[in-house]
Amino acid sequence: MNIIALDQVSSIPMQMEGAFKVEKQVPLGKDDAAPNYSFRVFTVAPGGHTPYHIHDFEHMNYMIAGEGVLVDEAGGEHPVKEGDFSMVLPNEKHQYRNTSATEELKFICAVPLAYE
Repeated sequence: MNIIALDQVSSIPMQMEGAFKVEKQVPLGKDDAAPNYSFRVFTVAPGGHTPYHIHDFEHMNYMIAGEGVLVDEAGGEHPVKEGDFSMVLPNEKHQYRNTSATEELKFICAVPLAYE
């Protein structure tokens, strides 16, 4: 069993090409001997965004704070806000953008452990 507070987890800049003003934390994952999934937390600063990308695994997300949009493959923008859940299926091109001028967008992203 493992319990950890998010404020006790180190934060690093997201290294993926195309990321802008995004920090990543991994409160639960392979370092905790998780057998199947990793929980990552992304914090997107005002005006920031994740890469516009595609991959062969699903990820499930929960918006902890803030608001923004989830951009789909056609460029359509789908609003997300604190308390919302979203799922991106394998091979769906996507991007999260923070649309606030003042507040962070923070969300949990659960992925298969192999993709932590």
